[in-house]
Amino acid sequence: MRIEIERKFMVTGQEWRAVASPGRLLRQGYFVPAGRAATIRVRCSADGAWLAIKGPREGPVRPEFEYEVPLADAEEMLRTLCVDRTIEKLRYSIEADGLVWNVDEFRGANSGLVFTEVELESSDQPVKLPSWVGEEITGREEYRNAVLAERRFRDSPALP
Repeated sequence: MRIEIERKFMVTGQEWRAVASPGRLLRQGYFVPAGRAATIRVRCSADGAWLAIKGPREGPVRPEFEYEVPLADAEEMLRTLCVDRTIEKLRYSIEADGLVWNVDEFRGANSGLVFTEVELESSDQPVKLPSWVGEEITGREEYRNAVLAERRFRDSPALP
């Protein structure tokens, strides 16, 4: 079993764009409503498709199982099984101080929302935050992708 150790932060300003890789479009759909113990997701990009099952989070740590699936199957899952529970985002990668930061710039109903995630080797690993990294949102339910697939950013006045 793979363990995902991930911290998530808001992104501030635009300076991150100067050091980011070209963005790649990700389309994700969720099979069960947000708030369940497990998250089941299908993700499609230009370089393939994956099915992921993620367990409950304990701080920045949670179990994760991920499997490559045929792109045509994933497209069909998005179209037929994930109706009304999808998101689109451009993902950029930035290497800083030995870590890879994934910056997600959401599109569609979540347009305007930009945050970054960094995967770690241990939950107590020290992290030097780049200057464009803002408030930590690790574990905040309203910023989970599965939640954003149902309760859109534009429809949530409480979100910044």
